[in-house]
Amino acid sequence: MSFPSGSGSGSLWMEYAPGPGRPAVDGPIETEVAVVGGGIAGLCTAWEVARAGHPVVLLEADRIASGVTGHTTAKLSALHGMVYADIARIHGSRAARLYAHSQQIAIDHVAEVSEELGIDCDLERLPAYTYTEDPAKADQLREEAEAARAAGLAASYVTETPLPFPVVGAVKVENQAQFHPRKYLLALAADLEVLGGRIFERTRVTRLQEGSPCELTTSAGHTIKARDVVVATHYPVFDRALLFTRLEPKRELVVAGPVPDGQDPDGMFLTWENNTRSVRTAPYGEDGRRMLIVTGEKFTPGTVEDGEVGERYEKLASWTRERFPGVELTHRWATQDNVTTDRVPYVGRLHAGSRHAYVASGFAGWGMSNGVMAGDLIASRIRGREPAWTSLYDPVRLHPVREAPAMLRLQAQVGKHFIGDRLPGAHADSTADIPRGGGAVVRVGGRRLAVHRDAAGTLHGVSARCTHLGCIVHFNDEESAWECPCHGSRFDVDGKVVQGPALRPLEQMDVEDTENVVDVEEGE
Repeated sequence: MSFPSGSGSGSLWMEYAPGPGRPAVDGPIETEVAVVGGGIAGLCTAWEVARAGHPVVLLEADRIASGVTGHTTAKLSALHGMVYADIARIHGSRAARLYAHSQQIAIDHVAEVSEELGIDCDLERLPAYTYTEDPAKADQLREEAEAARAAGLAASYVTETPLPFPVVGAVKVENQAQFHPRKYLLALAADLEVLGGRIFERTRVTRLQEGSPCELTTSAGHTIKARDVVVATHYPVFDRALLFTRLEPKRELVVAGPVPDGQDPDGMFLTWENNTRSVRTAPYGEDGRRMLIVTGEKFTPGTVEDGEVGERYEKLASWTRERFPGVELTHRWATQDNVTTDRVPYVGRLHAGSRHAYVASGFAGWGMSNGVMAGDLIASRIRGREPAWTSLYDPVRLHPVREAPAMLRLQAQVGKHFIGDRLPGAHADSTADIPRGGGAVVRVGGRRLAVHRDAAGTLHGVSARCTHLGCIVHFNDEESAWECPCHGSRFDVDGKVVQGPALRPLEQMDVEDTENVVDVEEGE
């Protein structure tokens, strides 16, 4: 990847990291509400609950606002690509109106809370656009503009945008927003503690027992008892409504760099063409600079060939340089989200029989507005209130006929990996074939091992079976991570969980450099 020496290689938002870390849970806890997950959905839920006067504990496996939330593009928009025509078709026109209303309320809520708490989070009100460069797709955009307008958004179809290249047409929605997610959420976390809430980091929850009260257990064996529990872990680590059959993980790449003076397009832009291109800018530094942020190149984690992620980064960077001449790219990172089979997130009851356990997931790349919406919806339900859009987002909903094609496609893909699918370049005949910085699945003594050779030449071996449901992991050489192609769990080279739904690390295994490793079959 052609980034200058010494340039940033991580998220812009993660460069902002004020305040102390929080302690891990070190003993039994009792509270009214326990929230598992410290991203935007978890923090917003905990803050709303605390603001209503209820004792709340938030439990984060790593650091708050540092996972998916710390790697988002941070658009606060109710224009979610091409979603409104689909929602109206699948769920009905009333559902589309409820979706639009709940999303716009979430955007306005961030502005109101920022003003109330005095949070300087670089909040900017801007229009959002979904555009096409293909004349054959103009009618789709006209349909989407009409659907979004019918749903209550200030939407229109336009043929010109502030982008520095021509488009055929675009859906434009006024009065949307963008912000710095960590500045907002870390301020929210500080106020949560002022309100009496408690935050614990480096605390992985591995067990949930529902009851009166519910009981959570951490990887260290400590227990947290709570009347209500919220699972806000991005992909649900506790899935009792079989959401994994209706959630598809998608990973996207991000590149960023300073915009030359006078070239800020002054808006938020998205096209589903070219395997997605999402564009926005953000203030950066004290000298008035603005950074261009471009996202795209979607793929399912664990399904790309060796070297392909790097090629996708270069493809995204080339597109950015071509469309925005003069931009020198200085940062890159990746993000991940989950898409539901009916285009609407799952926010509400953990399962049909649940009375005191809730879940938030399936934000499909729109986690900022959806995370805020989820926090308000779940907190309202805990307080005994039900917003008008409660049933729309209810995780136990199912539309078998309308969702069947998407569910069948998803399960066919997962099933292929369950029975031992192997990708080209995903395995090696011996550990000696693994280059420095690379990784492969090999068979040693009848067991599949996931083996990485670091820059110093040292081998790191772990079990190749994901601890979630047993799929074989695949190495992402650009991010030095093992990824599960079935449900998106990610692990570092020593097997530590980086991203769920897996709760347990991959077992570490002894491995040696050898030319005598048994072959790996193409199935099992």
